[in-house]
Amino acid sequence: MLGLTSRGIHNEGRFFNLEEGADTMAKNTLILTRKIQIFIDCEDNERRTAYYTKLFEWQDIVFRASNFVVTHQYVQENMRDFIYLQDHVKIRLTDYAKDGEGIFNTSRLNTTYRLLSHHFKGRLPANILSNVNTVLSKNFNADRMAYWKGDKSLRNYRKDMPIPFSGNQLKLSVGRKGGDFKIDLFNIPFRTYLGKDRTDKKVLLRRALAGQIKICASSLQIVKGKLFLLLALERPMEDVALQENIVAEASLSSDYPIEVHIGNTAFPVGSKEEYLHRRSAIRTAKARHEKGCLYNKGGKGRKRKFRSLDYYEEKERSYIDSRLHLYSRRLIDICVASQAGTLVLTDHQDRDRKENLILYSWGYYGLLDKIKYKAQLVGIKVVI
Repeated sequence: MLGLTSRGIHNEGRFFNLEEGADTMAKNTLILTRKIQIFIDCEDNERRTAYYTKLFEWQDIVFRASNFVVTHQYVQENMRDFIYLQDHVKIRLTDYAKDGEGIFNTSRLNTTYRLLSHHFKGRLPANILSNVNTVLSKNFNADRMAYWKGDKSLRNYRKDMPIPFSGNQLKLSVGRKGGDFKIDLFNIPFRTYLGKDRTDKKVLLRRALAGQIKICASSLQIVKGKLFLLLALERPMEDVALQENIVAEASLSSDYPIEVHIGNTAFPVGSKEEYLHRRSAIRTAKARHEKGCLYNKGGKGRKRKFRSLDYYEEKERSYIDSRLHLYSRRLIDICVASQAGTLVLTDHQDRDRKENLILYSWGYYGLLDKIKYKAQLVGIKVVI
């Protein structure tokens, strides 16, 4: 399986699988999530400042509310471990109106919503509170077995986590320049910034505006003062002619990042020289700056001294991620051209990975996620 196992879509402090998320809603539809930079569309400085202040307050409340909810969910789940309670205390986590042994005066899902409403009603739109509660409850239920076995620690949500909302709260319209779009969200005006847009974001937004695809529950994220819309869209799967009996087998190779075998034909994806040329240049520059960081001007601790090193580390991460996108796209294109309806991902031994320089520090899990996502878009069955 290209040396990978499946991973969860959660990343600390995030609600959704952001740029490459895809979940099956129905047999022939998918949920796509696109990260779009947006700006507050207001010329008045005072009003724009007030909008920003409101958004930062909402972000802080969502951060606090998320940790409230997950803590209460965990306590409720482990009530039976409170052996110091009196024997007659009831511990069934149900509504006592429906179950005489229950300890709640409402449903379990509604317990945490009432908690949020009690603390934050009037300070945060009810739609956001409801979405925070729903998403966190789903996340907790997905991880509850891992918590019980001790395989995973309780999630700790960060301050830059997204602000979730329902899709019907977002009003989309055409922007003044025609290339971008205007968004009205909770009576706050926004405009998108798509730039050259070498991806499909503009096409998807046009289709959403025309009503061809549906806007689903999405979120708004503030990162270092910048605003990003994590837009979730439900769209039909692509109609591609595939034959399930044609099997493509993909594996890692010492000479190519990925090698695909379909029948008696082998298709290389990328090359060792192509991948390592740019990677080696970045790592050489990174090593050079690492030696010089000791002599950099200080003043703000590590952040200022290691600014140049952090720059090249980010460059390396971005380069690897772009290569994974490209290689996974080429792999799926080969399968579609050959009408292969089944893609088998084969595993490699650890010793092979250590011997193969191409695989050094590669994002295995990211590659698997990208392959599975792109295969799902066209209806290719992936076999691990």
